[in-house]
Amino acid sequence: MRKEIMGKQFDEERALYHLTGTDVLDCIFDGPADGESALKEARNVRLENCTFSLRYPLWHTDGFHLHDSKLNEGCRAPIWYAKDGIITDSDIHGTKAIRECENIKISDCTITSEEFGWKSSGITVTDSTLNAQYLFFDSRDVVLDKVKMTGKYSFQYMENLTIRNSVLDTKDAFWHSKNVTVENCVVKGEYLGWFSEGLTLIGCKIVGTQPLCYCKDLTLKNCTMEGTDLAFEYSDVQASILGHVDSIKNPRSGEIIVDSVDEVIMEDAVMECTGKVILR
Repeated sequence: MRKEIMGKQFDEERALYHLTGTDVLDCIFDGPADGESALKEARNVRLENCTFSLRYPLWHTDGFHLHDSKLNEGCRAPIWYAKDGIITDSDIHGTKAIRECENIKISDCTITSEEFGWKSSGITVTDSTLNAQYLFFDSRDVVLDKVKMTGKYSFQYMENLTIRNSVLDTKDAFWHSKNVTVENCVVKGEYLGWFSEGLTLIGCKIVGTQPLCYCKDLTLKNCTMEGTDLAFEYSDVQASILGHVDSIKNPRSGEIIVDSVDEVIMEDAVMECTGKVILR
């Protein structure tokens, strides 16, 4: 039979250490003792309508459901080394949330967390808003669907990433990433996708200067581009672009099919560039 803890306040060090098979309801983790690691090493716990203001509450937690709860700004590095977790209808404001975690499903959440989702695998985020300067650094097997995201240095050194039906307002996204598919998204960013390998964009709107340079195995299918000058420099690319591109420079190989382009620059290359630009 499951245990239940309701309406309590905890502030001591490791207040509920190694808690197992328990529902924690309407509880507050805050107070003068300023204790850390409240639920470290917990197993099979459900946390509902709880507020966390102290550091490191869910480290090494295995099997948890966090619902309708809030991780305040003081809740630093709240979820590390955890696995098999579900987070729903919650506000996450603790910096460095989700690091070196496995199999975490997040839905209907509002997230503001610097360095979110680093070095993790099997993370799914749906129907959520996400604000992070450094997002999902060096993570694997990640899926985002219907996410509104703002940040700067996003999805760097990632592998096996899928993003659908989302709006990404970023900067140097997808640098050094491998095997990334972005479908039906708006992607705003300067220097998008440099040094990526196996980046595929399908039905996307791409906005920003100097996108998609130094790429290997780059594919664009039925995308549009806005404010995209000096695109595709030194990339191996197969692209079908609807509408206009400001300028294309020195594609290394492949074909770029486009309705119109202001300028195709094939000069001053530091390597052999045989890519072709074809007007419909």
